Formats: sequence, C-alpha cells, structure tokens
Amino acid sequence: MVFVDVLKAPTAWLTPPRASIEPSMAPGWAVIGTVLALVVVFAVTSTALIRRRGRLSSPESAATYRTLHAATEAARHLRDGLTPKAAGRAARDLRPLLGVTAVAFADPEGLLAWEGHADHHRVQVEAHAAQVLSAGQTVRIDGAQLACTDLDCAVRKAILAPVISDDRVVAVIGSYHTHVTADLTRATEAVAEWVATQLDLTELSAARSRVVEAELRALRAQISPHFIYNSLAAIASFVRTDPARARELILEFADFTRYSLRRSGPFASLSEELTNVERYLMLEQARFGDRLQVSLLVAPEVLPVSVPSLTIQPLVENAVQHGIEAKAGIGRISISAQDLGADAEITIEDDGVGAAPETMRALLSGQPGGDHVGLGNVDARLRQTYGDDYGLVVETALGAGMKISFRVPKYSPSLHKP
Repeated sequence: MVFVDVLKAPTAWLTPPRASIEPSMAPGWAVIGTVLALVVVFAVTSTALIRRRGRLSSPESAATYRTLHAATEAARHLRDGLTPKAAGRAARDLRPLLGVTAVAFADPEGLLAWEGHADHHRVQVEAHAAQVLSAGQTVRIDGAQLACTDLDCAVRKAILAPVISDDRVVAVIGSYHTHVTADLTRATEAVAEWVATQLDLTELSAARSRVVEAELRALRAQISPHFIYNSLAAIASFVRTDPARARELILEFADFTRYSLRRSGPFASLSEELTNVERYLMLEQARFGDRLQVSLLVAPEVLPVSVPSLTIQPLVENAVQHGIEAKAGIGRISISAQDLGADAEITIEDDGVGAAPETMRALLSGQPGGDHVGLGNVDARLRQTYGDDYGLVVETALGAGMKISFRVPKYSPSLHKP
C-alpha cells in the first residue's frame, strides 16, 4: 500500500436539509389544553424563561412554564411506549399538572397505573375504562358509580378520556377528584390527546429505527458482485506468478466478508472499522496496482471511539468506484480521523471525477441518487443515532473530486442505555 498526502481545496459545500424538532412540554385547568396544543411553540418560551434565572414576568408565564416543564418530564417516560412503568412515571408528572386527587392509566389489558391518593378506587378503574374503550368517547363517573363508603375520601367523581392513536382507542387516562368541572374535562382530554401524540412519535421513531436496521442488514448483504468478481479475478492473477500474495489476498477477502456479514451489534470501534477498510483497500490495490494511492492519518486517541458499523467502508468504496475507477491515471484517496474535543471527525477525500452537487444533495435528502454505495444509508444511520447535526457533509463538483466528512460524539448516551 502506497501512502501519500492528498489534500485538495473543496469546490462545493453540500448539506441536506436539517430539521431538529425537540418538543418541550411544560397549571390551572383552564390553560392546560391550550398549552399542550401549542407545546412545540412554547418550547422556545420555556427556554427563555429558564435563562431569566427563574424570574417570571406574570402568573400566566409561571403557569405556562410549569405546564411545559411537567409535560417535558412526562414525555421522557413515554419514549418507549405506554408500559406500566412508563404510565406510572408519566402519571406522577401529570397529576400535579391536572391538580387532581389521582390519575389513572388503563389499556384493553387492564390497569396500567394509579398515581395519587384514595388507592382503594384503583380496583374500579378497569370497569370505568371499559366504557371509554368501547365508546371511544370521554366518560364522566359520578358518586353512584364510585360507590365509596369512606366519608373522608378525596375521590367523589372522575373523568376518563380516550387516548386515540391510529384511529383506535389504545388507552384511557382518568382524572379522579372531589368534583369534575368543564375545565377539568377539557384538560383531561387535552392530556389524552398529548399522550396520543407522544405514542405516535414513539411509533414513528421505532418504525424509522426498523427501516434503518433493515437497510443495514441489506447493506451487509450487498457486497457488490462487481467487487467480488474483480477481487477474485485479481487473486487468480497471482496464483501462478505469486502464490504467497494470492494466499494473503484470499485471507484478506475472507476476513473482509466475515466482518461485513457478521451478526454483531450495530456499533464497532473506529479501530475495527479502519481495519476492515484496510482489507478492502488491499483487495482493490491488487486490482488497480499503482493507480490507487492511499494516505491514512489517524489520531491514536480516537481509535477506541464507537461508530455505527459499516460507516466508513461504504464511503471509501464510493470514492474508489465513483471517483478513482472512472478517472484516467493515478487516483488518490485520503482517510483521516481527528480529535475535536467532544467529537471525533472522520474524513474520506478523493481526487476522482467528483459528482454534481445537486445529485449528492438529492441523495442525502432521501431522493433517488444513483448507485453511490451506501451513502444515504450511512447518513440516515448517523442521524438516527446521534441527531441531525451528525449527518454526512459532502464537498464536491464535477471533475473536482469529493470530500465526505462526519462527526461522532466520543461519548453518547445512546451507546450506554441500560
């Protein structure tokens, strides 16, 4: 392998459209419905209020902030769906928001959670919820249906609202209190709609994750037939002239395919990824010979950093197939990884034929973009894992080569979930 310095000024800066929507939710029954309906807009307000060192300009602002804060805390618990554990934790944050004696969650399987006082009423929730689940409408429970003999009980009435997702009632939320007003009814229904929205977002995120995982499996199975044929042809050319070289290439080919098709976790160390890239380039250099020159510059401190599996090799393959192979004469590829403090940055640059900026922009925006190997998949997985600020950045123009870079956090909570 020949190592040379390959540095070239970029000619175009491409980034796909980025949108980062992080709903931030934040008492009084009369304002809860409005606040939850506009929760994304009020997220900016809540941030501004925090930065004022807690000095809120009016009681209305204070109520808005408390509502946003309580809803934000509850939303965190619903990220994995409305499980009994998530329902219990969300209810703890929503009960002060509603200002009621108790909050209950139920689904078609029964009671999910009861949070608050008058615990003896929890046995009645399943029967109360059945009315909502069958009718799909808000139901008011009066004292006769509660049938409480405790004269000091703080639960005399209740209002139960349906949580409707994908046009079906998936759960019920109930507000249990001494009395039920029109404001409490509207607030409970608004909270039910908000919970449904959280569940829809959870399902969308899960669906997106399933798509990305399916694409990764497809990428692992999509070792280019063109690459396999060329690698085997190159190995065959050495069988008689240089048997030792042929044997070495066969072992590298076996290790490369084993790593690419392995059924391991979705992450690997940067060191492991670069080792696989080295195997790939060794096979390609057997075909290109001195036409392919490679420069590698890696900061040792970033080698242990975790990155999504098969992140770098598809970018290098893109540089070979769409940059160097189509170019006459010597082609150069530069691979670097540097420490940027909290992040590590990986860059793959080639001096090949380049590509039209609009083509690459469309590709990274999810539109059909030709056969550039795995770029859309890599970009989607980076954004899914770390957020929209961590997608691919492409610099290219026709006849001017291509530079692709991306950053990964050196430590990410997504890699350390319990």
